[in-house]
Amino acid sequence: MPILLKRVLMAVLFTVTLSACSEHGKESGESMGGVDNNNADRWYTESMVSQGKPLYQANCAQCHGGFGQGNPDWRKPADDGRYLPPPLNGTGHAWHHSLDQLRGVIKYGRGPDVPSDMPAWGEKLSDEEINAVMAWFQSRWPDEIYQAWSRPKH
Repeated sequence: MPILLKRVLMAVLFTVTLSACSEHGKESGESMGGVDNNNADRWYTESMVSQGKPLYQANCAQCHGGFGQGNPDWRKPADDGRYLPPPLNGTGHAWHHSLDQLRGVIKYGRGPDVPSDMPAWGEKLSDEEINAVMAWFQSRWPDEIYQAWSRPKH
């Protein structure tokens, strides 16, 4: 095979491969930090996610984990009856709660109805910052979880 033909075939193969990879990245929402989701239908903007990441890392990661993974034993109460921090990355129960409920837990903390050490952040974080934190952790939710969360509740 002539060398020129080999080079042309290699260039075509490279272009097709590169094109396929970049199209997959667009479809899977990789612009949101490598998380496999399509944020086009989500309530928040990419700028909110960007704002929320450092806020989450500074205020939430020490309990909920740097990636929102939570404590591995979050489902069962500790010896004192209090619950450990749950995941916020879509693998816990946060997706069962509305935006208002999530916002309230962050702003006001958790009281006696669910014994936990979740502090109230309303004195430290503005409503805009709380929304940005929620945007960041919801950006980590897979599409299936986000879609289940966003379906109308009857």
